[in-house]
Amino acid sequence: MKRLSILLLLMSSVLFAQNKYSISGTITDQSSGETLFGATVFIKNSTIGSTSNEYGFYSITAPEGNYTLIISYLGFEDISKEIVLDSDQSLDFELFESSNQLNEVVLQTEDSEDINLRKPQMSVSKLNVATIKQMPAVLGEIDIIKSIQLLPGVTNNGEGSSGFNVRGGSVDQNLVLLDETIIYNTSHLLGFFSIFNSDAIKDIKLYKGNIPARFGGRASSVLDVRQKDGNNKNFALTGGIGSVSTRLAVEGPIVKDRSSFLVAGRGSYAHLFLKLSEELKDNSAYFYDLNLKANYQLNENNQLFLSGYFGRDVFTLNENFNSSYGNSSGNLRWNHVFNDKIFSNLSVNYSKYDYQLEINAFEFDWLSQIDNYNLKYALSYYVNNDIKLDFGINGIHYLFNPGIISPTTETSGVNYLKLDQKRAFEGGLYIGAEHRISPKLSLQYGLRYSNFARMGGQEIVQYENDQPVVYNEQLDIYERGKPIGTIDYKKGELIEGFGNLEPRLAFAYELNERSSIKAGYSRVAQYIHLISNTTSVTPLDVWAPSGSYIEPQLSNQYALGYFKKLKNNQYSIEIEAYYKDIENRIDYIDGSDLIGNNTIETEILNGESRAYGLEFLLRKTKGSFTGWLAYTLSKSEQRTPGGNAGGPGINDGNWYYNPYDRTHDLSFTGVYRLNKKWSFSANVIYQTGRPVTYPTGQYEYEGLSIGSYSDRNADRLPAYHRIDVSAILVPGKPNRKWKGEWVFGIYNIYNRRNAASISFSQNRETGLNEATRIAIFGIVPSVTYNFKF
Repeated sequence: MKRLSILLLLMSSVLFAQNKYSISGTITDQSSGETLFGATVFIKNSTIGSTSNEYGFYSITAPEGNYTLIISYLGFEDISKEIVLDSDQSLDFELFESSNQLNEVVLQTEDSEDINLRKPQMSVSKLNVATIKQMPAVLGEIDIIKSIQLLPGVTNNGEGSSGFNVRGGSVDQNLVLLDETIIYNTSHLLGFFSIFNSDAIKDIKLYKGNIPARFGGRASSVLDVRQKDGNNKNFALTGGIGSVSTRLAVEGPIVKDRSSFLVAGRGSYAHLFLKLSEELKDNSAYFYDLNLKANYQLNENNQLFLSGYFGRDVFTLNENFNSSYGNSSGNLRWNHVFNDKIFSNLSVNYSKYDYQLEINAFEFDWLSQIDNYNLKYALSYYVNNDIKLDFGINGIHYLFNPGIISPTTETSGVNYLKLDQKRAFEGGLYIGAEHRISPKLSLQYGLRYSNFARMGGQEIVQYENDQPVVYNEQLDIYERGKPIGTIDYKKGELIEGFGNLEPRLAFAYELNERSSIKAGYSRVAQYIHLISNTTSVTPLDVWAPSGSYIEPQLSNQYALGYFKKLKNNQYSIEIEAYYKDIENRIDYIDGSDLIGNNTIETEILNGESRAYGLEFLLRKTKGSFTGWLAYTLSKSEQRTPGGNAGGPGINDGNWYYNPYDRTHDLSFTGVYRLNKKWSFSANVIYQTGRPVTYPTGQYEYEGLSIGSYSDRNADRLPAYHRIDVSAILVPGKPNRKWKGEWVFGIYNIYNRRNAASISFSQNRETGLNEATRIAIFGIVPSVTYNFKF
């Protein structure tokens, strides 16, 4: 009996000691009330901790006891709070900006200082806008897209090209989100600038691989960009006046500490200088955009957000050619906290991209666009300190309008033509988990089920032998298949359906307090495709859904990495190897005609692609000199056999370099803060030239000189390299209310004429063949004045 009493006493003590309680709340910036994404909350001298989510919410669970809670975020002062944990608690924290925050380059591959080595998420980079503003930029225009291209594994097709490429993927394989809405074109002025106004942006996070289960729909990467919520403490004015554009952002409280707004506008005015030239006075090229956001906290558990983006580019050439293109988006979001463990987000959003073209010489207009409506519901369940679950559902309705051609006069030789509208629905259901197995081993795993329905409302052409493309053996070319009829699908009728399971898995094993290894696998299905046979994406390219003749792209990516911190976290090294293969990658037959084509399936073949490489990143994040060195060694290829069309395929069915291959990609970014007034920065960039196809000879046919070409992408442009520098001057004595700075920059300081393309032609006077290099930029100086009030 005595032994039984002792045993019961011990059991009750153990049960009492195992009582666990939760601490949850929101972390914000004290000066503006902005929520902080990725702030760290942990219990001192323990492994118990968490990071705030995209909306600033956190939750941790610990046994009953007395603790010291540490809250930290790079660029802000840490908070240390003593707590007595004897019940569930709700604690919100406001962090103060660090006085020496400008001494740190805020590039993060993880979200915290002490826990990041244990987190299984890899192939992820988070950029802070304060860092981007210190980098040299072309014409002084701060550019988020060009900034991420300084990271390992991220490139583009050179100056004047739109979008970005991740690990050998194409532009359309990137899912770009602005406040959860899909952005289809990220560029202004054909790629010279991006659509993101730095004064309106709060967070940028790029997933190059190991994509969480909550994301889907693109084969290569996710760029998640979040707008500011607006200052709910005080009214603030931010802006800048540069060489080619100006910007202004206004934010402030609607109801102090409860509701706020943000309005940010930007516009270029370089076209005004064209009016001074007699030769160019009838030409024009400019852009403008507008960011809007408002939020209202209903109570401590409910908050509403409404945001929007509207942008436009306009071009005019001698009043004979006019074009414009742009994105429009809007999002209504409701955040709800059920309790200290469950957080939810419901969003309804709309996005549109359209392109308009008017050619007065031929008296016709062209209009094409893509619209989508997106409904998404997501929940996060903080089961305990070791397990966090994310699950949700979403549905996207697409409307594709490939083109409408309209005559502008009665005498126009162009007939009215409306290409078939296409409709589709994409759905997704997912569950994901972050699971700490032991103090050294953590897992991230999940499963997403996606489905895609190509809906009716159009006629589908049928082809002989079900071949929209056939191989002509006599001419050794691919050509259009023979139509034998059509099937008329009514609205709401299913044309074709697809479904895919997309597993995601990653782990991290901590070797010691300073190093860890990580590995990951992700499978992603992509159901919509950008139809473009140009080396650089143009606004005239159109999007097309999967269907009877276009299969979904299926991507498998594997990654393995080693991560290490050095010298009291002043330095860090990250090394990642990856391999990615993609099924059903679209390729184009020689001489494909894509513009105004109602049967695009007659110009394409389904192939496969693969990319593999090694990425290296060395960072220094503390001290007067900060920055990073990034290097990528990689290979990206495509193979397109003849398949159902017959014949040998593209390049005789052999692997060949795709346009996004860069064998070597080296970049260095450095920032040196001399004193409180002066800071200096520089970018050094080197890339292997882009693969291209050059002529290898020529022959005459009926008096015409015809070029004969090498295998596809068998040659390369010359290597791309440049150095950019900038200096930032904060004049006068610091003022509490008005803060200003001058930014002096030189883009491409040694005037390297990097080749955007090389064309071949015959000189009419001499009859000799000649090659012409086309370069976009040489040396470009700039001056910008930024201010904040």
